[in-house]
Amino acid sequence: MRELLAIYLKGFSMGTADVVPGVSGATIALIVGIYDRLIQAITAIDPRAFQPALNPTDPEARAEVRTALERMDVVFLLALGLGISTAIVVLSRVMHVAATTYPVPTYGFFFGLIAASAIVLYRQIDRWTRERIFVSAVAIAIAFFVTGVTTGDVSHGPLMVFVAGAVAICAMVLPGVSGAFFLLILGQYEYMTGVLSEFVDGVLGLATGNALAPVIESGTVVSIFGVGAVIGLFTMAHIVGYALERYRAATLAFLVSLMVGALRLPVEEVGGNLGETALGTPAIAIVAAAIGVGAVLLVDRYTDDLEY
Repeated sequence: MRELLAIYLKGFSMGTADVVPGVSGATIALIVGIYDRLIQAITAIDPRAFQPALNPTDPEARAEVRTALERMDVVFLLALGLGISTAIVVLSRVMHVAATTYPVPTYGFFFGLIAASAIVLYRQIDRWTRERIFVSAVAIAIAFFVTGVTTGDVSHGPLMVFVAGAVAICAMVLPGVSGAFFLLILGQYEYMTGVLSEFVDGVLGLATGNALAPVIESGTVVSIFGVGAVIGLFTMAHIVGYALERYRAATLAFLVSLMVGALRLPVEEVGGNLGETALGTPAIAIVAAAIGVGAVLLVDRYTDDLEY
């Protein structure tokens, strides 16, 4: 139980990082020493290994299932996933209120997190070739264009939510790139944190006799996002992992340059909300950005010797 509690708390710290655009949950996994175990467990998952479970009366079949579960480290994944989920559920409400009620300091903070993360990750590219410069420029242009579109009226339909889940889950295997950052760039951050808060409120409200309809409505969106995350974990995450293994510098240059191009979004959010509240001043935005930069540099200081 002590080991499971420790894993749960490490998962909670990962989930906390993934709610905020900047430091990724994978970076936290490196810090707390479970990154390798996490990747091994994810890549060991094979749905075909559960076929013997269709014959539960056969002792040999049950033994095969137990062996498969141990090989896939399922207990570890469940404890870690519960910790991550708890952090996301608890903190998404805080971040949603912050982003919608105090947009200037919140997006100023996001700007500092993203900008500092990009600088830190750029240092990992030892040599800039023409190809890497080209890839970086393309990524900046793509992110700049996409965030320009998503700052307006962006779709929150099932397909977009599904894609957002599939893309955001990559943060679990990519140290340095946050899942919340991907939601931000796709224009789904405020929407998904709000929907998750509505779902939790609806579930809790059932105990006091509230209607079931809001739970079904928000729960459907959360489920679609979850399905996208599961599929993304076994498709996009593996594709990105393969690209990092074969073309590490170019892939890293592309991913980090997305962060640079996406800085357009927090800048426009800050600029568009100046003066809306007492905290909506340029000075507050600068202070918040400085705090974000400091947070990333502090994490980088204690993870500088880790192998990404």
